[in-house]
Amino acid sequence: MAPHKPRVLVVGSSNTDLVVFCNRLPKPGETVLGGEFKMFGGGKGANQAVAAARAGADVVFLGAYGADSFGQAARERLIKEGINVDCFKSVTDAPSGVALILVDGVTRDNLIAVAKSANEAVDSAMISAARSPFENSDVVISQLEIRDEAVEAAAQLCRELGKRFILNPAPARPLAKPIYESVYAMVVNEHEARSFSGEEEIEKAIAWFLAQGCRAVVVTLGAEGVTFSDGGEVTHIGAPKVTPVDTTGAGDCFVGWLGVGLAERLSLADAVARACRAASLATTRPGAQDGMPFRDEVDGAVIGQR
Repeated sequence: MAPHKPRVLVVGSSNTDLVVFCNRLPKPGETVLGGEFKMFGGGKGANQAVAAARAGADVVFLGAYGADSFGQAARERLIKEGINVDCFKSVTDAPSGVALILVDGVTRDNLIAVAKSANEAVDSAMISAARSPFENSDVVISQLEIRDEAVEAAAQLCRELGKRFILNPAPARPLAKPIYESVYAMVVNEHEARSFSGEEEIEKAIAWFLAQGCRAVVVTLGAEGVTFSDGGEVTHIGAPKVTPVDTTGAGDCFVGWLGVGLAERLSLADAVARACRAASLATTRPGAQDGMPFRDEVDGAVIGQR
């Protein structure tokens, strides 16, 4: 009998990304004309769900959307990716999530602002109502574009059920101590690592997260790769060398692929290395969800190492 596909539950946000590709990013108070406009599916939760689905997992997405065209399109995008949307609920008292994104046409750096939306309707009651998907998952992934109570409830339920909980605490804000203690793998970028820990050196920041109770810590460093530890020595893996087109969603790609790797019971090092390859490929394509690579692309990727 063939082993089952890795099962991943993603608890998080769904947005529509309204993107302008600028000649350069504007300074405060400045208008930059002549950019190209595109609209993509986004939201850290939905992005990570699509990444995990394209990595080969059976994915359930738990989130909320408004009764508008943005929300209906977001739901249809997830269904098209083969993602179970039974826990993706429509709400009537808030609009669907929208993110405004500016991308620098030269450096490919971005600026992002996210509007208040139905994502805030994801609460502890929605988590409790989804106990069965939690029970059936190998890994649960969440972020901080939803309410604290939802993240805390997801963390608590994972701890109760003995599930591997991966938290990508972005955008960064203080977390309750029990959340750290429930985390199997904390995934942060270097700015978030420093913001949470107060430590300038990445190795000291990793040690801080481990001291809070996290089982493993993974710090993404963009083009410089990834530094991580599960309590032993701190390891660094360089990123493959690519020519980026759009870095939006690359971090979410990494998280989704890392979740699938851990669901498949790969070692942390192997899961990180594969996720790093996937995220590098994602930067070579426009759009957060549209740019997510598929399993065969990542497995067959021949890209230079930095």
